[in-house]
Amino acid sequence: MLDIAIIGAGPAGLSAAITGVIRNKKVKVFGNPMTTSYIYKAECVDNYIGMPGVTGKEMMETFTNHAKEMEVEIQQAKVIEIFPMGQSYMLNVENEFIEAKTVILANGITKTAVLPGENEFLGRGVSYCATCDGPLYRGKAVVVIGDSAHAEEDANYLAEVCEQVYYVPLYKEIEHLDERIEIIRQKPKQIIGETVVAGLELAESTLEVSGVFIIKESIPNSKLLAGLETDGSAIRVNRMMETNLPGVYAAGDCTGKPFQVAKAVGEGNTAVLQAVSYLNALNRAEKNK
Repeated sequence: MLDIAIIGAGPAGLSAAITGVIRNKKVKVFGNPMTTSYIYKAECVDNYIGMPGVTGKEMMETFTNHAKEMEVEIQQAKVIEIFPMGQSYMLNVENEFIEAKTVILANGITKTAVLPGENEFLGRGVSYCATCDGPLYRGKAVVVIGDSAHAEEDANYLAEVCEQVYYVPLYKEIEHLDERIEIIRQKPKQIIGETVVAGLELAESTLEVSGVFIIKESIPNSKLLAGLETDGSAIRVNRMMETNLPGVYAAGDCTGKPFQVAKAVGEGNTAVLQAVSYLNALNRAEKNK
C-alpha cells in the first residue's frame, strides 16, 4: 500500500513527491507524459525564481529529472476513478488497482465540457478507458473521441479488439493511428440511445456504434472521486490544501487561479506536508490501540 498517491506529474505533483520521499513516505506519481503539460509548451518562463529565461520544456525536464534523482516513482498512466475504502483509497489505474492511505490531486486544469448524453450513458456504452472496457466491445463497432494524440494509443488497442473503430480527433495532427481505424473530422454533437448507447451524432452524420470512448488527458474531478467538493471546475481546498475528504489534498492549477508555476510548487509542498502529518497521526493512533 502506498502512503501517498499523487495524481499528476506537473510542477505541483513533482514538488509534492520530492518532499514526500524526503519525509520517508512511500510515494508514487501517476500522470501523463510531460509533453502534454501546458507549461511544457511555453516559449519562455521568466517569473520563476532562480530560473530566468527558461523554456517550459527545460523547466519540466529539470523538475522531472530532480524527482527521478530522488528516486520518485513515476508511472505514465491515467487514474480512472478513486474509491474510498474506510481509512484508505483505492485507485483504478487503467484497470490496475492500487491502494493508498492518502491522495494528492495535482491533475491540472481539467476540460469540463461534457458531451450531451455522456453522463447519462456512462457505464452503459460510454467509457473513459479503452484498456478497462475494450474487451466488452469485442466484435462490435465503437468510436473514440480524443482531445490529444495521447488518445491514439487507446484507439489502436481497440482496433485489435473491435470489428470497427472510428476516430474523432479534437486536435489537428494525427501521429500514429492504426490503418484499420477510420478518421472522421466532424464535431461530435451528442451520444444517442435508449437504455444503452446506440450511436454518436456528429455535425454532418450519425455513427451507429455500441460504445463511445471519450479519451481525455484527465478525468473531470466530479467523476474522479465521488463526493469531492468543487467551486466551479476548481477543487475546493483550505490553506493547508485539504479537501472536504479526509486524507485527500489538492494542489496546483486544479485548485483554481492564479495559474502559476510558483503557486503550484508551493501548494504541492504544502499538500504533502499536510499528508505527512495526517499519516503520522494515523500511525500514532494505531500504536495507541
